Amino acid sequence: MEELVKRINELARKAKTTGLTPEETAERDLLRQQYIAAVRRNLTAQLENTYIVEPDGTKHKLGRRETEETEQ
Repeated sequence: MEELVKRINELARKAKTTGLTPEETAERDLLRQQYIAAVRRNLTAQLENTYIVEPDGTKHKLGRRETEETEQ
């Protein structure tokens, strides 16, 4: 992950100074997609291990929120 962020930052700096070639732009977009996917996986894993503690001391897992389409 650290190398991924390092390369994304390198490409961002280059984009601001000299510009990117089409290949570098495609690489940057792919790396950004990979980074976002990794962040989502980590967040999902963290939320799946999150518990809510009620005032009476009982615990229950944080459930998935219904989408707006099913709430209407």
